[in-house]
Amino acid sequence: MSAPNSPIGHGRLNLEQQRKRAKELLKAAIHQQPEAISRLFAHLPARETHPRLNDAQWVIARENGFDSWPKLKAHIDALDFASRHAGLHGDQDARTLHIRCGSDIQHSLKVAGFTGDFLEFSDPLCIGPVTHSDYAELMLTRASFLADAFGIAPADSLAKLRQAWSALTQLDNYERLVLWFEHDSYDQLILACLLHQLDQQPPKAKIELIAVKSVPGVKRFIGIGQLAPDVLAWLWPQRKPVNRALMHLGAQAWEALCADTPERLMNIIEAGTPELPMLGTALRRHLLELPADSNGLGFSEQQTLEILRGLGPLPAGKVFAQLMRENEPLPYLGDMMFWWLIQPLLNAVDPAIRVSADVETPWPQRILELTATGVSVLDNQRDWLDCGPGERWIGGLKVRSGQAHWRYDRAVDQPRFRA
Repeated sequence: MSAPNSPIGHGRLNLEQQRKRAKELLKAAIHQQPEAISRLFAHLPARETHPRLNDAQWVIARENGFDSWPKLKAHIDALDFASRHAGLHGDQDARTLHIRCGSDIQHSLKVAGFTGDFLEFSDPLCIGPVTHSDYAELMLTRASFLADAFGIAPADSLAKLRQAWSALTQLDNYERLVLWFEHDSYDQLILACLLHQLDQQPPKAKIELIAVKSVPGVKRFIGIGQLAPDVLAWLWPQRKPVNRALMHLGAQAWEALCADTPERLMNIIEAGTPELPMLGTALRRHLLELPADSNGLGFSEQQTLEILRGLGPLPAGKVFAQLMRENEPLPYLGDMMFWWLIQPLLNAVDPAIRVSADVETPWPQRILELTATGVSVLDNQRDWLDCGPGERWIGGLKVRSGQAHWRYDRAVDQPRFRA
């Protein structure tokens, strides 16, 4: 029997495959297989009569995230139409530059029939220092951080940043810029940075945004990079123009992210971000990385320790997978970002995690285990910053034990200053 779709999918649905899944489900239900019965009753009321094919199709549609089988069929038809017409009605009508916070869709865009140029702007601004300065100085700060965090040669780190920033000042050859971004803080913070730069130096080209929070048929949407080329073609007509209000909001958000206090960020969050509906949620998630008022852990640190407490010693790669697929409400970390983020938990003066593997073992295979200190911190018996994790930055906010810093009170969903 065909199982429900996996939590992370590419969004490309095949109608014949879905029909086959419905027939397999119906056959299994008629033979009283427990899993099939459970799937049916999860979406249909209990009944004495045998289920029919339209019942099974209804369940398959619901498992894919649609209200009904006709809506699933209509979406598949729309995907097919977009796939057939992208090569004729895609970006060929104007000289186009696609801008994305990574290279994950570069090849898929070509497969889908798009012919425009591609710019990767992938500095992970959701981690490390982001302070008020001109862009030249910011590049130096970020290059130093990235080199240290990810073991990159400083010259290579700086060269990559300069290449991306330089491309943003050489846009005269383009008639259209298309920004491809999703809902998480990794994407939204980079989007805010780009909008600030484009606001400072407006290009002649029109600017359009494709902003994605969810995709029909994808239960666990992590990012645009997981989507099939056909789905990118389907997203293309959904782009919207970047008007002055949207540009201004992004620029304001960037300036607030660089500030050394969180008040301006909270003002933006509480006022609402209708021009960029995903921005407010991403900004609040960003602030959750501040030390919790109760125990000093950032949200990702808290979830990592909770996973280890609940599931026992695990390979680091499985901890990351659990975090991304289950625990994190707004997944934004890449694998190397996760490994960087947990280094203080491993290497503090009094660590919260011990690693039981040789350093020659690839890090995803190293076994992580909660220490007694980790348990005490989770139970709010100790404060993590008293355990010597070292200095940390959340945007423009510096956090260091023994110094005044900002925390986040999750009980009231507000930052608090601790002298």
